[in-house]
Amino acid sequence: MNLQKSVEDNGYRQSMGQLLMLYTQVDRLIMEVCAQRLTDAPDEDAELSLAKQVGDESRHVSIQRRWMHQFGTVPTPLITPEQEQMIREYFQALPWIDFLADLYVCVEALGSEAVERIVPLADPGTRESLRIPLADELDHVAFGVSRLKQELAKLSEIERKEFLTRLPARIEALADAFHGFGFSVRGMFEAVGADYDRLCRMLEERQKELIAELAFGKQPPQPARVTAGISV
Repeated sequence: MNLQKSVEDNGYRQSMGQLLMLYTQVDRLIMEVCAQRLTDAPDEDAELSLAKQVGDESRHVSIQRRWMHQFGTVPTPLITPEQEQMIREYFQALPWIDFLADLYVCVEALGSEAVERIVPLADPGTRESLRIPLADELDHVAFGVSRLKQELAKLSEIERKEFLTRLPARIEALADAFHGFGFSVRGMFEAVGADYDRLCRMLEERQKELIAELAFGKQPPQPARVTAGISV
């Protein structure tokens, strides 16, 4: 694909603008649900990681808003205020183990995987706007998966197997709810040049990898510890 030509194409610009708006809305929602969870964090390490993520997501929203302004995106939200409130209430009500599964496996890990797949198809400015957010999300996913393993280790073998067996259905239910929000995710991805069916197959494989990792207890890379704003 000729990237410069794609930027000048109205169909590409409109669809990429919608994807950028959607990504920004999702990052803001993640920021809000993590902030809500701070007072219920089970320990200090979880509290500090959630607090760091709130700051990261805030930075992502700022980066994306600046780029959307330069890109010429019409700032029309795809997720309605009512849908946003429903999402906040859903995550706020989840037990800690389900919060970890839904946010970090269903949303963060698989969502960032989908975004990464369109980066090579994007114009240079959009690619740069996604660089820092996608790098940060590696740390977020590592934290969530690591903490989910800790929670799974507290369960009996039968409970653990039942939880992991139900996980694909949780992912599918969240995906169905998201697709029911009234906009065409397939249409937006295909308009920027993505093979949507192939993307879905790749996400299914990533889902299987994550569940296998949780089942066998393989430890993911640990996120960098942050002290006074300095990664160590």
